[in-house]
Amino acid sequence: MELLITFFLIALLLAVLGSGLWIGASLLGVAVVAMQLFTQRPVGDSMVLTIWGSTSSWTLTALPLFLWMGEILFRTKLSEDMFRGLAPWIGRLPGRLLHTNVIGCTIFAAVSGSSAATCATIGKITLPELLKRGYPAHMAVGTLAGAATLGLLIPPSIIMIVYGVAANVSIAKLFIAGVLPGLALALLFMGYIVVWGLRHPEQVPAAEGKPSLVQKIAASRHLIPVVVLIGLVLGSIYSGIATATEAAALGVAGALLLAAVEGSLTRKAFVDGIGSAVRVYCMIGLILAGAAFLQLTMGFIGLPRHLAEFIGSLGLAPFGLMLMLLLFFIVLGCFLDGISMVVLTIAVLLPTVQAAGFDLIWFGIFVVLAVEMSQITPPVGFNLFVLQGLTQRDISWIAKVSLPMFVLMFGFVLLLWFVPGLATWLPAGMQG
Repeated sequence: MELLITFFLIALLLAVLGSGLWIGASLLGVAVVAMQLFTQRPVGDSMVLTIWGSTSSWTLTALPLFLWMGEILFRTKLSEDMFRGLAPWIGRLPGRLLHTNVIGCTIFAAVSGSSAATCATIGKITLPELLKRGYPAHMAVGTLAGAATLGLLIPPSIIMIVYGVAANVSIAKLFIAGVLPGLALALLFMGYIVVWGLRHPEQVPAAEGKPSLVQKIAASRHLIPVVVLIGLVLGSIYSGIATATEAAALGVAGALLLAAVEGSLTRKAFVDGIGSAVRVYCMIGLILAGAAFLQLTMGFIGLPRHLAEFIGSLGLAPFGLMLMLLLFFIVLGCFLDGISMVVLTIAVLLPTVQAAGFDLIWFGIFVVLAVEMSQITPPVGFNLFVLQGLTQRDISWIAKVSLPMFVLMFGFVLLLWFVPGLATWLPAGMQG
């Protein structure tokens, strides 16, 4: 019976999502139908209490603040300065300026927390420059699609905040756990560009001069504001001076100060930035509310317990369980955004992964990597939509050129399994 109910709810959810209804409203609607049909609980009271509880968490306050910080940077010259600061240093590497996609996304990810924001911001800076200089479109767009997912892994990360709340895990430890994997994955992406550049030198435009060391150092001054902001946000968290929420507030204040100093903090930029951050957070808040209510409904019906029992009855070894969960998240990512995936599944899966002996910090990084992969998986890969808006290319073409980065991320998940210290070594040294 539970299996039939599960298939019914999945089919209903896919049908509602396919109709074009908002994701949050779709989740709420399916939850109302399921609770009304399959439980005796009062729908109204349960919905009100659940929505209030899921959206009033103090920890979630960090989320809109990080969104606002990203919007401030997006509307100032700080993001444009990154290209000018990076370009002189990488002109001699195989693949040359394609590396600006990866390095730019790595830097911006450390102040953004959003894959879509990273993709949009860096894409607006690098894509016109790379295409104007004659770099192949498939490499410019494909490497950006993969590198932009670092916005989820390199702290501060919105997905990590949501996972930390759902799994009751220290967000500060999750943040520091993402540092080494994030940098390692960025190096893997750059390694791919180097290999491609060595194999296809004829497709790489010639270097534009040979800047001296003095010229390179002079160009690097454009990176100073972003580096200072990164140090302010991450340093305050890792030193224990501030919580993730307090660090987000410091980040907003720092971004506003830097924008004011460089003269780009206009009234219009301020209003547009805060308005855009509010709209995005309202979308995320609706998704969180809908997912929380659907999760409650699934609990009343008993589906999480039956799912856990089913996975447990398979008798999978931990490695097999990891591969099954990775496939599960990738398939789920074909239909849901990352935040919905995390909120909907973590509470259900926690008993199973804990029974299998998975470290919850390590599992959080694993989940983020799986969500990263789903960002470039059609038909609901958010980065694919962002790139479609930037390039006006067909989404199937964008998914095709992003496929090598997807394969690299799958290989990195296997590496994380065999070398778990990549995710657990740094947080093991933290207190609390």
